[in-house]
Amino acid sequence: MDPTHQGPGEYGRTPGGSDGSGGPDDSDRSDGRRRPSRESNAADFGQPTPQQVRVVQVTVGDLLLTVNPVDGSEVEACPPGYEPDAPARRTPGERAAHERAGAPPVPAGPPAPQLPLLERQDERERLVSLLARGRSVRLTGQAGSGRTALLDAVAADCTDLAPDGVVRLSGHRRTAADLLYGLFDATHLAPLHRPGPEELLALVRSIGAVVIVDDLEIGGAALDGLLEATPECAFLFGTTPDLTPPGVDAHLEEVLLAGLGRSASLELLAKVVERPLTEEERNWAGDLWFESEGLPLRFVQAGSLLRQRDLLNTDPAAFDEYDYFEPRPDDAPPVPEAPTAETLDVPLPSLGEGAAPAVLLASRLSEAARETLRFTVALGGEVPHQAHLPALVGDTHADAALGELAGCGLLSAAGPRYRLAAGVLAQLEAGGYAEEAAAHARTAAQHYAWWVSHPSVTPQRAVAEADAMVAAMGRLVPDGEAGQASAAVLLARSAAPALAAGLSWGAWEKALRAGQEAARIAGEVAEEAYFHHELGVLALCSGNLDRARTELETSISMRGALADKSGAVAGRRALALVADRSGGFAPPVRPQTGGEVPAVRHDLLAGTPPTGLPAAPLFARQSVEEDPTVVAPFPPAVPKAGGGRALLGGARRNLAAAGAGALLVAVLGTVVTLGLTAGDPEEPGGSRNVTTEQSSPEDTPDDASPADEPDDGPAPDDGAPGEEVLATPGTSASATPSTSGSPSPAPSSPDGSSPGTGEPSSTLPTEDPTSGGPSPSGKPTTPTKPPTTPPTTPPTTPPTETPTTPPTETPTEEPTDPGGPDTTSSASGPAESATATATATTEAPAGSDDPTEAAA
Repeated sequence: MDPTHQGPGEYGRTPGGSDGSGGPDDSDRSDGRRRPSRESNAADFGQPTPQQVRVVQVTVGDLLLTVNPVDGSEVEACPPGYEPDAPARRTPGERAAHERAGAPPVPAGPPAPQLPLLERQDERERLVSLLARGRSVRLTGQAGSGRTALLDAVAADCTDLAPDGVVRLSGHRRTAADLLYGLFDATHLAPLHRPGPEELLALVRSIGAVVIVDDLEIGGAALDGLLEATPECAFLFGTTPDLTPPGVDAHLEEVLLAGLGRSASLELLAKVVERPLTEEERNWAGDLWFESEGLPLRFVQAGSLLRQRDLLNTDPAAFDEYDYFEPRPDDAPPVPEAPTAETLDVPLPSLGEGAAPAVLLASRLSEAARETLRFTVALGGEVPHQAHLPALVGDTHADAALGELAGCGLLSAAGPRYRLAAGVLAQLEAGGYAEEAAAHARTAAQHYAWWVSHPSVTPQRAVAEADAMVAAMGRLVPDGEAGQASAAVLLARSAAPALAAGLSWGAWEKALRAGQEAARIAGEVAEEAYFHHELGVLALCSGNLDRARTELETSISMRGALADKSGAVAGRRALALVADRSGGFAPPVRPQTGGEVPAVRHDLLAGTPPTGLPAAPLFARQSVEEDPTVVAPFPPAVPKAGGGRALLGGARRNLAAAGAGALLVAVLGTVVTLGLTAGDPEEPGGSRNVTTEQSSPEDTPDDASPADEPDDGPAPDDGAPGEEVLATPGTSASATPSTSGSPSPAPSSPDGSSPGTGEPSSTLPTEDPTSGGPSPSGKPTTPTKPPTTPPTTPPTTPPTETPTTPPTETPTEEPTDPGGPDTTSSASGPAESATATATATTEAPAGSDDPTEAAA
């Protein structure tokens, strides 16, 4: 019977047969699996088993984080229905189970002897008394002074002091934020939920517990912030003297922990050896006490040296399997010579070996234990879990090596795992155990990358090995050997999603930064873009928006260059959320070749541009010069800032705009006509050279005219403007003036006569129109600035479009405009021009080509 797939097979029958052997065609099985081929080398063309990808959704404050190991994590605002339940307080039983789960594993092998706590009763009672009054204490002692044993005893005495009990935390490589989240996890039950910074402070403020933190590595302002955030907790910190003390306002008590006395040290040594000491051993222990200042760790290691000496002094043939239990076979090796008293007398270690006994202790251990120490040295003192030792060492019984190392005093507990005791790492490195550290670190990285990617490994198990994996990456990244950085990239890529899902975000950040640096060294741009994306998501969830924007923009640029559309889309989504959280607009990111072009945001067109970016005009003004004689409808002009006239509204505004446009076109046509007729050098009265510079431009206000500009100098040579004007028209340059009362069909004549008047233009006054007096030379002066837009050719075809609304107000508004200044000194000149304009406007036939007719 199959407990997983209950069906017909549980009764010994299959869909293809009655006896479970199958029928002639059993390809369609009930469980959907394909029948394996009978031939071992036959190719399987069935559907391959898809690789299981661990996708976990975690709520972070009001955000929903989807940990995606393939394209990168995605973060969004928590949608309705996904809000997590409020964190619940753990019961005393749940707190005890959580503490047991976080304890280091029990080493394999015989149990180590339980050592008493000697000469620590006064410190123990004082610590319990201070914690009972709600005071926080800082226990300071040298490494190896027995802080951990004293903290264990105090924790057992303070079980009933606080409502939330006793919380044990490890400060080894932990920040203040890590400790706060660890305190929250020890007292609250919130699966797959990580509170935001504000929510976390509100939750830990109500926690009332005795918090014991061993191996604290933070101090100063960080420690002050930790104490301020938890006013209802009483802390007991175990630190070293070189740590920065907190501020004076922290109100933290200080308790110093000194070494043991001579008698207590000898008693501890006898407890470790489990026999009375000889006189020689007592004298050797006295010298060691003076050298080590009474540190208990040194006497535990010294006791291990004495036990190894006792084993070496034992007869090697005492437990020979052939001589003592059964007759010796003929093909057995020869019996070793019996040891003499001189051979069995192993001397005591020297004083230097007793003060630094790590190398001597390791030399007397098994080969598996020594290889474990090499891996531990390569990982910076972090001991792999005993379940990983057989695969790393290559020995199926290597898990027993952890018991050997712990029994010799070479290891100490650090949270849920073990690490080398104080001073052991430096002694082993000096003894040559770090010669192949890079190779061992690479082997460990490859093993952990395979292990953490396996679907059966839960995030909690990955978090327990986080320190070892981060140490492996830290060893490989600075190494310049080929392949080392790639191994670190693979490990970081595999471990980062598991650490994120396990809510160990301190280790997650370390793995991402190590992986990003390794990917940069190895030249793996795709992986580097992934790490930048994950760092941006982590910063966004932590509230660091500036860092998140920087990392996400870098990731989007890299993925755009690699044509990674799915990754770029995930990055843009996260970047849009960053912009929404920061209260501004997302800065535009230029997609690279092959990238997906983002959609145009229309809200940016109507709003204020982002800070630091110049506002570009929506419609760029073209610099193409327009022909002033073309009659065409113009778009309504945008009023300039500071204009004196207000805009009209409704239909009246449209009517006034149409009339003003028609009048402006008529004036421009007349002025251009006068300019063309005044350029004949053979005309006796051709001294009146009217140019287009005297016409009113479009951007000139209504109450001003270019004629008001002062005369800066004499007019330029008449030949240049005359030749430029006469060379461009395409009509015949007839010199015969028109004397009839009807207007000429041509728009203008180059002989200097006005159309429709019959009088040559030489009869016009020659006074300077700007100065009001006659010019000494008899020629009108022109502005010194030459015309920038000379008229090209007058149009010979009628305009294609005329204003639909007749300018009924034009005859009324033109004579009544008092704002135009008088630009002449006699009445004949303006009257003659007005007569020509009026005649051309009112008497032109409907089919005439005169542009002024269409303007009227």
